[in-house]
Amino acid sequence: MRFSNISNDFNSYQQLITFYEENKDEFFLNIQLDINNFFCANVSAVLGAILDKLILNANNIHFRSIDDKIKEILKKNDFLSFYGYNSEVDIHNTTIKYKKILPTDGKYFVNYIEKELIDSNLSILPRMSKGIKEGIIEAIYEVFVNAQIHSQTKYIYSCGQFFPGSNELFFTLVDTGISIKNCVNKRFKSNLTSVQAIKWALVDRNTTKEHITGGIGLALLKDFIKNNRGLMQIISNDGYYSLDDGREVYKLFAGQFPGTVVTIKFKTDDKHHYSLKNEKDINFENIF
Repeated sequence: MRFSNISNDFNSYQQLITFYEENKDEFFLNIQLDINNFFCANVSAVLGAILDKLILNANNIHFRSIDDKIKEILKKNDFLSFYGYNSEVDIHNTTIKYKKILPTDGKYFVNYIEKELIDSNLSILPRMSKGIKEGIIEAIYEVFVNAQIHSQTKYIYSCGQFFPGSNELFFTLVDTGISIKNCVNKRFKSNLTSVQAIKWALVDRNTTKEHITGGIGLALLKDFIKNNRGLMQIISNDGYYSLDDGREVYKLFAGQFPGTVVTIKFKTDDKHHYSLKNEKDINFENIF
């Protein structure tokens, strides 16, 4: 399979979904991969999740050809270390390491988000108060908890990349569980499509957890990203959602992703200072 110009857009995710659909029912294959032209490093989390699904069917994965610049960054973020390559030191600190995290490792995940995503990038992220910082960490953690409780995933995959030239910091979180649609329909005995389920999940306080407060994670992230004029994407089953520079788009893929992807992009040239009217009330409706 040849991956070319993989970025954070609908067509790139379609390439990855097509690859999965073409190989998901195969066993004992030697799957050859070529990556060239461009590969946005945070998408390592998506590719890694797909490859693990194929490996479960006793398939072997071989990277036959990778452009040198792509190989360098995928060694720096540790993605290729899972496939027999040595890691490289990221002296420019532009990568957020590729991780495969057990759903039971919630404390490790919070520390990873706080240190790798937030604290390591404070000098480039928009200025934010302690309440906003904690709100972002809490919101991302709730996405993790949703995967932990509902998705029945073996691992939760994450990775990120900073592009200094375009002032963009990307972070991606992936699970290979039962998807938002199946989770919502199971909980409420409904029959929503993937897109309808994603829309439902983006509403503040909507949650499938029983007798537990929640449902703020995606809504909080959406509100912050809208103010920051960044990017938020959700891929689940055949559903696609994008909030890009304030514009929302819903689409359907040809084929299905085996789980859920959440990608966020922070615009690091945002000169605003973000704080809460009440720092004890972590609710992004209070941003000013």
